[in-house]
Amino acid sequence: MKEKVYKISTKRILGLTATQIIVLFVLLVILFFFSDSSIPKRMKQESQIKDIQTQIELYKQQIDVDKEKLNELQSNRDDLEKFARENFFMKKENEEIFIIAK
Repeated sequence: MKEKVYKISTKRILGLTATQIIVLFVLLVILFFFSDSSIPKRMKQESQIKDIQTQIELYKQQIDVDKEKLNELQSNRDDLEKFARENFFMKKENEEIFIIAK
């Protein structure tokens, strides 16, 4: 009996047959688009990193502003008294406070 041997492809590209190229392509697609370190996930993580870095910068600026306010309050008793009156509605013993809503 003669057995028939089918050849899928005899052409080779870069030393690979068409079947090997297809399998390699499928593996690359799975690797880059469906794995834990896929391209879309990586892009999303990069955008999250940029957002967090901008938040860090904003918080650093806010910390600097708050440190300046704290230094002012600690160095000047009049500023501390003004701050307490405005934010915590504190008053001296013989004063009355009238709150006017804006």
